[in-house]
Amino acid sequence: MPRPGAGAPVSPPPVLIQGGMGVAVSGWPLARAVALTGQLGVVSGTALDVVLARRLQRGDPGGHLRRALACFPSPEIAERILARYFVPGGLAPGVPYRPVPRLGLRPNAARAELTAVANYAEVFLAKEGHDGQVGVNYLEKIQMATPAAVYGAMLASVDYVLMGAGIPSEIPGLLDALAGHRPAEISVTVAEEADADERHTAGVDPVELLGHAPAPLRRPRLLAIVSSHVLAAYLARSPHTRPEGFVLESPLAGGHSAPPRGRLRLGDTGEPVYGPRDEVDLAKVAALGLPFWLAGGHGTPGGLARALEAGATGVQVGSAFALCRESGLDGALRRRLLENARAGELAVRNDPAASPAGFPFKIAEVPGTLSDEDVHAARPRLCDLGHLRTPYRRPDGAIGYRCPAEPVDQHVRKGRPAEDTEGRRCLCNGLVAAAGLGQRRSDGYQEPPLLTLGQDLDFLRGLPEDYSAADVVARVLSPGGAVLGTASPCGE
Repeated sequence: MPRPGAGAPVSPPPVLIQGGMGVAVSGWPLARAVALTGQLGVVSGTALDVVLARRLQRGDPGGHLRRALACFPSPEIAERILARYFVPGGLAPGVPYRPVPRLGLRPNAARAELTAVANYAEVFLAKEGHDGQVGVNYLEKIQMATPAAVYGAMLASVDYVLMGAGIPSEIPGLLDALAGHRPAEISVTVAEEADADERHTAGVDPVELLGHAPAPLRRPRLLAIVSSHVLAAYLARSPHTRPEGFVLESPLAGGHSAPPRGRLRLGDTGEPVYGPRDEVDLAKVAALGLPFWLAGGHGTPGGLARALEAGATGVQVGSAFALCRESGLDGALRRRLLENARAGELAVRNDPAASPAGFPFKIAEVPGTLSDEDVHAARPRLCDLGHLRTPYRRPDGAIGYRCPAEPVDQHVRKGRPAEDTEGRRCLCNGLVAAAGLGQRRSDGYQEPPLLTLGQDLDFLRGLPEDYSAADVVARVLSPGGAVLGTASPCGE
């Protein structure tokens, strides 16, 4: 049940959840299009500070971001961000984007403001002009951004928060506090911490941020994205950690996936080998009494039918939406992926080493992108965005930050072996570039994109050649695959 007095939405949960993919792939146009069909549209909350800053520097075509910022509850903050990043008409070709403050443990007012406003704007635009439901997806791994990001999304009345790539045990309490504009924080993992009792945190003080306390906010529902019934049971055990539901993600889903249980074994193609231990016991999840959705290989009517038969509330679908017209992927890259997939020429590899986060990561193999070894080798190693940096305790006791995708000599100086850097791709820059927002430099250098997709492409069957988000929804919910009813409210 929703927490008493939390102001949780009363709408029934959706049958279909649109995945919150990549950086800006699940942008507000896509989430809005899905929400208009009556299903749950989801924006990706990853690196929205960079996305907002760079779109403003491109001149904000259509004026959408400026329209959203005009409604932010602190005009002074919105004006500061526009003054810093908005470039009328856009930057000239070859002019680099202005950097944004990097994530860190030390409080930074400019960073908190940009993060909150960016999340507010994305959710505001996704919800604008309709009463459909909109969610936001975060990675638990990016802990230092979470409090300000969630607060910004809540200021825009986000309906759901979805969180994966970690254990979101502190997020229910974060949502409770932020709904009342109370100061809130979460723990941040610091590597090589000498004192096990020392706790590092990232937080936000809403009243300090805004300069005033608005009326209490509606608390969004939390869906934990997990790949294990054991983790689901752990989170459900206490009201302090319990979400309002689960998304159960299989290894077929795009982006990050959980590593196999036990010792890592690689197959002939160099991909992790999954076995019976990695299968989720759906009966045990159902016994927890919370709604759940299945993700990864369920983007067809048959996939939905199987999910409903297994007791699920519905399915989460990602890759089908990643290739639709409203997707935030760069248009040329999206069309190329579609053409290759329809021709049976698209391979998606689950790379165990590519992500600096340490999770296996799906990479669509497309020449000219970071999947190409020559392109990867030619890219200068640098870490100028830093969303996947790990805080660590330096020998002198101070906090430092490192990333396996940074220059090898720097990583070694920070106490890690050179082997940690082998095969690592810069996901931050690569995924931003996939959305058409890659950094460019005055010497002509442009960041190459990195493309991710799920490994099951059967969803393309039955879809038009150049299809819309509404086409995906209609296809998945088509009565030929399942007889649909109205799901009962979360937790009831």
